[in-house]
Amino acid sequence: MSFASVVPSPGSLAQGRRLLRTALPAISLVLILAGIAWMNPRAISYLGFNLMLNLAIPIALATIAQMFVITINDLDLSIGFFVSFVGCVTAVWLADQPELGIAMLLGGILIYAAVGALVYVFDLPSIVVTLGMSFVWQGLAIMVLPKPGGHASEWLHRLMTFHTPFVPFPVIAALVIAGVVHVGLMRSSYGAILRGAGGNAAAISRAGWSLLKAKIVAFALAGFFGVLSGLSLIGLTTAGDPNIGAGYTLLSIAGVILGGGEFVGGRVSPVGAVVGALTLALASSSLLSFMRIPPDWQVGANGAILIIVLAARALISRREA
Repeated sequence: MSFASVVPSPGSLAQGRRLLRTALPAISLVLILAGIAWMNPRAISYLGFNLMLNLAIPIALATIAQMFVITINDLDLSIGFFVSFVGCVTAVWLADQPELGIAMLLGGILIYAAVGALVYVFDLPSIVVTLGMSFVWQGLAIMVLPKPGGHASEWLHRLMTFHTPFVPFPVIAALVIAGVVHVGLMRSSYGAILRGAGGNAAAISRAGWSLLKAKIVAFALAGFFGVLSGLSLIGLTTAGDPNIGAGYTLLSIAGVILGGGEFVGGRVSPVGAVVGALTLALASSSLLSFMRIPPDWQVGANGAILIIVLAARALISRREA
């Protein structure tokens, strides 16, 4: 056996590093689960996963919403308060006046689409526009529901608390979300256009595709998944609150980046985004609680997890170069 056959070639090493970089979200999730299993083995069970992932689905949906905006090189700082607005509408109107509730939710999606058009037509920084919209959504949420209250529709509560055999419902829901969005964004022709609008907008424009339409569609999809996030959140909590989704903005950004997404270049991963959301949900609700870390420190601990993963990704990327 020759020495050359034993030593890996530069190409195989680069491919291995790329695979490792792609696998980082899954590795982080496995490490979190391993830590939970070590500190509380009983949590690794059907009931344990149902409890630990109880609020992971709303976070995953909000992360997917953020992912669509990041796909086109923008950032949405309003998704958290939009989820709160959707939650308030759901708790106040959807159960008792479904026509009005549905109209309000559809109106929210249309406003999201209009924000995308505004950002493109006037070449405005999305971070500023969506920051302003966060105050708008917060104000509307308070107008709809000045204080915590309301109730969830019976069908919505039953859906979100549905018990599936063998595999917990949150796990199945996460797989479905990741699979559907992956097919839509990564395997469809228009999904390629959306990613191209973030990766090489000039080429997409020269090919005859409308960048304005791409912005509108991306923001409308963000609004759609934001609505799903708010609906699922109220289905679990059964009551609304103007601040119920306030923390989802930072969680959604962290979930996308933790899942392998980039702020520029249209580089995102729907599966990775869902895995990132599950990792953050498990870290904050279970691992840090088992470690007896005070709630005030848990947000900082989530940030530390994100920094560690990003540092590992940067180290791998540097070696690839």
